[in-house]
Amino acid sequence: MLNKPAGIWFKGVRNKSCACFSALSEAGDNAYLQRMTDLNALMKQAQAMQQKLQDAQAKMAETTASGTSGGGLVTLALKGAGEITGVTIDDSLLVPGEGEILADLIVAAHADAKRKLDEANGALMREAAGPMAGMNIPGMPKLF
Repeated sequence: MLNKPAGIWFKGVRNKSCACFSALSEAGDNAYLQRMTDLNALMKQAQAMQQKLQDAQAKMAETTASGTSGGGLVTLALKGAGEITGVTIDDSLLVPGEGEILADLIVAAHADAKRKLDEANGALMREAAGPMAGMNIPGMPKLF
């Protein structure tokens, strides 16, 4: 008779344990599915961000800016990451002895154009980055 009550007691505990483990398993499954849903949403957001950044980089490659110096005597055009696409020099600077002044004006025009190009490219990247602009995330390009 002692075996019978022990067997019933064990069976009762076991059934309660199984019910508890079953409930934990269902809760774990739900939590797992929720985490997977969150992960999928995060991956979609990351892919959308990557596409926006790629679009911004394509726009940056086509962005142009021009800079001037000497009151418009020298004009310099830049494209993309800073490639010079054009230089215009007023004829009055093309006289012997004006080489140093001309060189300084070209450098100044380049600096003006580069500043404008960097501002335009920074605006494109901030627009693409949205709320992540200004965050320093390892492995990500600096988003200004």
